[in-house]
Amino acid sequence: MHVHILGICGTFMGGVAALARESGHTVTGSDRNVYPPMSTQLENLGIRITQGYDAEQLEPAPDCVVVGNVMSRGQPVVEAMLDRGLEFSSGPEWLARHVLAERWVLAVAGTHGKTTTSSLLAWILDDAGLDPGFLIGGVPRNFGVSARFGSAPFFVVEADEYDTAFFDKRSKFVHYRPQTLILNNLEFDHADIFPDLAAIQRQFHHLIRTVPGRGKIVHNAADERLDQVLAMGCWTPLEGFSVLGGGGDWQVQMRESGRGFDILRGEQDCGGLDWHLPGPHNAENALAALLAARHAGVPPDSALDALSRFSGVARRMELRGEVGGIRVYDDFAHHPTEIGRTLEGVRQRVGKRRVIAVLEPRSNTMRMGAHRHTLAPALASADRAYLFRPPDLGWELGDVAQRAGIPTSVLDDVDALVVQLVSDLRPGDHVVIMSNGGFGGLPAKLLAALEDR
Repeated sequence: MHVHILGICGTFMGGVAALARESGHTVTGSDRNVYPPMSTQLENLGIRITQGYDAEQLEPAPDCVVVGNVMSRGQPVVEAMLDRGLEFSSGPEWLARHVLAERWVLAVAGTHGKTTTSSLLAWILDDAGLDPGFLIGGVPRNFGVSARFGSAPFFVVEADEYDTAFFDKRSKFVHYRPQTLILNNLEFDHADIFPDLAAIQRQFHHLIRTVPGRGKIVHNAADERLDQVLAMGCWTPLEGFSVLGGGGDWQVQMRESGRGFDILRGEQDCGGLDWHLPGPHNAENALAALLAARHAGVPPDSALDALSRFSGVARRMELRGEVGGIRVYDDFAHHPTEIGRTLEGVRQRVGKRRVIAVLEPRSNTMRMGAHRHTLAPALASADRAYLFRPPDLGWELGDVAQRAGIPTSVLDDVDALVVQLVSDLRPGDHVVIMSNGGFGGLPAKLLAALEDR
């Protein structure tokens, strides 16, 4: 079957493309924004990509068009697809029909930490010899790909609450029918499609309605917003987790070094480990993954052993390089809570060495200004911040700079940003570059400029 994917370079749709290719289908696709790591993955799979959304890409006609949620009415390829009566489906629908049917689905949902937690869970299952399939919104370095078919029964999926397609406005995750569900946390996000937090909570309630009574819901017991969702109705056994003091059946306690954690079940010490991921939020991610894997039959001690060999995820506090004692990290953080937790985790690790935050407010929610009042406090753990002003930003970043409480510069040119960074940085600095897009190739440009300095 020839499958043509519209919006193929998104993290989710790129994973769908990989699964379709692995299943033996001929796969092509199109997109407007092409950048690593997804473009590299698709290139390695031999998938031909058309730039743009012209109608001619549907010649010859594919057997099925898989429509990403970036597509809308009025785009030439969409109008041609509808006018010609071609077979089409959304990405989540295609995934549910062709991959998830009859699989034990382990879904990871929540505003933050989905990619890391999904990667941790897939690695634990894989290390236990279970050969899980997975579709993750990033590239776990233990696997080198964002998706694979795997062997029955287990399949791990990052369960996104964003809407499905222009013709299906339900959240993606209602298609997945998980038997094991992780609920990491819940905050307001995606202001372009949700009017308020209550609308997001309603979608999470719809997800909970799809989990069978023989399944398991692993939830953050310290999150009041999730408690409100569960109070709407739950028909599945619950298992709660949190950082020590937050409640739940299982709790994680950070070690004083900031480089590890211990797990407690009530008064029982269930082990722990030293590892490289910073911050209590990543310890929570690890505990959630351990509990979901436990539901699938993996003992906690085996899960901890696997976690000790977890290599991280591309663009999740990924160390891109070190030049002259200056370390440059690439991170996907784009919500104030994520930004704050990321910087707090780095601060805990590096002590008094300088932390330099470099941020592109690129997400739809950021561009609309929904987080403009909470962004400045999120920068508090850094010593200095640089904010990039994208051309379509709908509000003034200077207000954030004034309220940040640390020296903060606002620039609207990536090359000028590199020049300022190079003049400011000194040995021992930790530079954290945060964006959910390509950021004009800033990490590579900065490292190259530091080499030339």
